[in-house]
Amino acid sequence: MTRDYDFIVAGAGMVGAAIAYGLAGMGRRVLMLDGADTDFRAAKANFGLIWVQGKGFGHPAYQRLSIQAAQAWPEFSRQLQTESDLEFAYECNGGLNFCLSEDEWTARAARLHAWHSQTPEFAPSTRMLDRAELQRRFPSMRLGEQVVGASLGELDGHVNPLRLLAALHKAYMRRGGQLRNNHAVTAINTLRGGGFEVASGEYRASAERVIVAAGLGSVALGPMVGLDVPLRPQRGQLLVTERLAPLLPIPASGLRQTGEGTVMIGVTQEEVGYDLATTSEGAARMARRALRVLPDLAKAKLIRQWACLRVMTPDGNPVYASSVTQPGADIALCHSGLTLASFHAGAYAQALAGGVLPPSLTIFHYGRFNVQKAA
Repeated sequence: MTRDYDFIVAGAGMVGAAIAYGLAGMGRRVLMLDGADTDFRAAKANFGLIWVQGKGFGHPAYQRLSIQAAQAWPEFSRQLQTESDLEFAYECNGGLNFCLSEDEWTARAARLHAWHSQTPEFAPSTRMLDRAELQRRFPSMRLGEQVVGASLGELDGHVNPLRLLAALHKAYMRRGGQLRNNHAVTAINTLRGGGFEVASGEYRASAERVIVAAGLGSVALGPMVGLDVPLRPQRGQLLVTERLAPLLPIPASGLRQTGEGTVMIGVTQEEVGYDLATTSEGAARMARRALRVLPDLAKAKLIRQWACLRVMTPDGNPVYASSVTQPGADIALCHSGLTLASFHAGAYAQALAGGVLPPSLTIFHYGRFNVQKAA
């Protein structure tokens, strides 16, 4: 039987949109279903970092995936900007992780040394800069007295995440993809003869394949197709200042100055369930560390504080899996949708189009959590 679409992607956030964009670029008939603006969207609090240094510590496959995704970002960005006609302020000039004591410096250096040792096939992409070298390299940056140095990640960068998401949606539709907003998926049913019917309230559509990429919404949707992935929300609070003269030339972990001049300060990591409240304690903690790094921020006005929920697996690493009980259904989940966007739109979408995930992704199957639990 002929289905309405080749693929239906449940979720139009950073992960789902990148996958759908990639599939549409291969001539596939794709429908992307998006929920309401009131849904728990991780993109609402995306810090905008394309970040590699230290990612995947203790998990070489995730480290390898992050490095390869960052290396693919320049071409991915060029193509997406051309197709969408939207500027999303992608820059890759490196990123800093500041150390505020000798102990932090020593621990950071040891951690990155071990991290590099996990994937010896890649040349080192980070280096430690002491305070003097930091000031030589970035003479316009006035550092706090407690800054003893920083790690510099050469593959790190940043982007305007909301503009990036808009660019993905626009380019996807220019490639012929269909997008339905305010159509949260309510049911996924297997059809006789193969394929799936996906429902959003009264709306129905059929497809040969279904991709669940709905972030925290995947808790409900995954089991509908035999993909029951353990997830939890993790609250992240952020602060943003008024527009300021340039004071941070490249992004840092927890600090980023946007192209408009505002400074983003973050990000908390709080295990509070689905609570989206902001707290004065969280704001104070973020502000204190930011001021220790860049004391000139003391003169700035804070204009907004907000919170959102990250999509976290038990080990913090991504999940990519195909359903055994309902062939044709896949799930893709991660909390690093920005860094991995080039992978989702490229190699991952190609694998989905080909019908078989590569062996390199087997390690990201959620069955690893059962093994850990049994151990």
